[in-house]
Amino acid sequence: MTVSVIEQAKIQAQVLVPLVKALQAELGAARANALVRKALGDLYRRFGEEFWKAKNESDLGKAVSSAFRTYARDDALAYDVVEQTHDAFAFDVTRCAYAEFYKALGEPELGFLLICTADFATAEGFGPDIKLTRTQTIMQGASHCDFRYKRDGGGSQ
Repeated sequence: MTVSVIEQAKIQAQVLVPLVKALQAELGAARANALVRKALGDLYRRFGEEFWKAKNESDLGKAVSSAFRTYARDDALAYDVVEQTHDAFAFDVTRCAYAEFYKALGEPELGFLLICTADFATAEGFGPDIKLTRTQTIMQGASHCDFRYKRDGGGSQ
């Protein structure tokens, strides 16, 4: 039996939250947060690359939908699919157990740093033609998270 991503996040928080707080106290919040974003970004980018290679799926909608179900396992997320095509996957997260967990800890800012910023690094791992846009998160107090994955037609960016 594998441990769900939400349970992994809760376990990791036991170490990461005190570590990040200590780094912030020692280095200042901006410098510490940048260091954490870089370290975790590299890790999550590799996860994205490995997932994309293992999936071997040219249909962006199918691939990202599959990946997202992993993060939603164990009732971690409730979401509505807005668009699913060969070149796009758009959805709104309407309930987030990750945000609920970090809010209960009194650390939604750290939740955003440790959980939400991973989404962009993971998407980078999917390849240079895959772009993620997200303008708001539940972790930061919005009513929903608006994820929009799109394959770039090979133009700019």
